[in-house]
Amino acid sequence: MTFPQSSIRVGLYGIGLDTYWPQFAGLRNRLEGYQRGIAARLERPGVEVVDAGLVDSPIAAQAAGERLKREDVELVFLYVSTYALSSTVLPVVQKARVPVVVLNLQPVRAIDYAAFNALGDRGKMTGEWLAHCQACSAPEIACVFNRAGIPYHLVTGTLDDPEAWEEINAWVEAAAVAAVLRRNRVGVLGHYYCGMLDVYSDLTQQSAAFGCHFELLEMCQLKTFRDQVSDADVAAKLDQFRAEFDVSPECSDGELRRAARTSCALDRLVAEHRLGSLAYYYESTDGSELRDIVTSVIAGNSLLTAHGVPVAGECEIKNVLAMKILDALGAGGSFAEFYAMDFNDDVVLLGHDGPGHMAIAEGRVKLVPLPVYHGKPGVGLSIEMRVQNGPVTLLSVVQDRGGRVKLLVAEGESVPGPILHIGNTNSRYRFRIGARRFVNEWSKAGPAHHCAIGLGHLAPKLERLAALLGLDFVRVA
Repeated sequence: MTFPQSSIRVGLYGIGLDTYWPQFAGLRNRLEGYQRGIAARLERPGVEVVDAGLVDSPIAAQAAGERLKREDVELVFLYVSTYALSSTVLPVVQKARVPVVVLNLQPVRAIDYAAFNALGDRGKMTGEWLAHCQACSAPEIACVFNRAGIPYHLVTGTLDDPEAWEEINAWVEAAAVAAVLRRNRVGVLGHYYCGMLDVYSDLTQQSAAFGCHFELLEMCQLKTFRDQVSDADVAAKLDQFRAEFDVSPECSDGELRRAARTSCALDRLVAEHRLGSLAYYYESTDGSELRDIVTSVIAGNSLLTAHGVPVAGECEIKNVLAMKILDALGAGGSFAEFYAMDFNDDVVLLGHDGPGHMAIAEGRVKLVPLPVYHGKPGVGLSIEMRVQNGPVTLLSVVQDRGGRVKLLVAEGESVPGPILHIGNTNSRYRFRIGARRFVNEWSKAGPAHHCAIGLGHLAPKLERLAALLGLDFVRVA
């Protein structure tokens, strides 16, 4: 997976014991070769590895910690290459002050006992054993981190263990998403949907949890940008509509042009404030220009969502952060709410009146006219889509009674079957624990009534993201 939005550095250092090198010829070179292999597997587009080398003394530990801090790494992988003193471990982590993942990786699944014992020379045998005794240091490192109050995470396996590397890659992806969130400028346009108490959010708490910035925007600025849109801009946007949407013949030329003009203005607003996501809602009054704008935003907001700037309606700030997380994982992140339950098929229907994430749609997304926006004023265009069949993850950012932020996650399947063709996003979802129990357990976890939907089963990555951010993680199983 690549992370074009979030070029990051991850740190790597190995640990050993300088006393061993003169005793066991070739041992250090061998262990450094293993470490180079780990660095090569960590490196990928958007991820730079800062390899601080094999740390074998407290003095070397100080230098490694200073380098990792100077290079501004997101997290540190600590490779246990052989037994090492914990005094070579602690200074690095204390100096770097970033999350640490301990790699307890043996070269092979098991020592070849017959070949080992056939060496005969007990010195050679000890050197060979030391190349395989990674587990010896794991309890010592954990003990010292526990006593020092340093959070850490362990990955145990072998150098080429697929399960271990799945864990390691999940940590890298989580670190990349954390960087996206920290750089995320969240636009807030308009105001909350009045009376949706579950949607109301504490921006200070969200900033503290994710490191993002909230930019409070003015509808009048959006109007100014819309007034400046040229006929050529509208024509180009209409071409984009036709390229990216399946435009219904029912859409009038007037509504298409109105939506295109607003979409151009939204693009300008996003560019002007360098937004990475946007939450919005507004009503205005009958006949006003602002009402004309806000009833024509769904097409443009869906395009933004599909191109890396998730947009959530009803000013659902918590949910646009959930959408941003899933988008950063390359999984989509479509705006949704519970629509209905089908007890005959034991599924839950989720959808919304837009915007949706076109990248996760089954087929082309339809752009259709709506004679009414349910619960909202005005008329205009909306999108109609269903999510691709297959594994999905639901994500909600939850703020609890004490103000703490947590991630709420459930894995399920998007399944075929009849849906509601009402000009909305709409799909059917099956959960292993059944529809009844799922709705009960999800609701009792305390989310707002919106959630974000992404493709794939992502709970392990999201759990690691929560760990990196210091957030509680709740999984509806």
